[in-house]
Amino acid sequence: MFDFYEQPWTLIGAAVLVLFGMFTLRSIFPEKRRGWQLLIPLFIVGIAFGLDGLVKTDLEKIDTILDKCIKAVKDEDFRAVESVLSERYSDSYHHSKKHLLDHFKRVLSEPLIANHKQTGRLVDIKETQATVILFTTLTFEKNSQIAQNFTSFIMTKTKLTLEKQPDGKWLLKRIEVLE
Repeated sequence: MFDFYEQPWTLIGAAVLVLFGMFTLRSIFPEKRRGWQLLIPLFIVGIAFGLDGLVKTDLEKIDTILDKCIKAVKDEDFRAVESVLSERYSDSYHHSKKHLLDHFKRVLSEPLIANHKQTGRLVDIKETQATVILFTTLTFEKNSQIAQNFTSFIMTKTKLTLEKQPDGKWLLKRIEVLE
């Protein structure tokens, strides 16, 4: 079934069909023409964009969290990163949220990332769990330790696991660099 909350195009298509139906009925029965009849397709289009704008789906919430996290890492803002991490965070290197934040503060004490480009994103959402495979290209600052000692850019494939909180908010539970 189509999810009208994520995309308005199905209802806009229905509005076009209703408009053609209205034109047909108005040409068959000219005595029943009324000006308000042409407002029905506009009303359907308004509902389509209203539903899309007013209701925030899980996919839109996850996209917002990922964009906020990426921006926070690029801006070296550990407070913003802290706000998107679950209290139950752990990965293969960091055993807790606090350990990750301490590492983040240490690594990003000097400018590190000059540019970030997301090249792809695969999202799989279950009831209270979501998995995102994120493909990115990171360009490092010329003066950073990584750029001076290793390379100026890398391409990564990262698996992010998110969990849905009781209040409906999604938070990062695990981040693993796959490639």
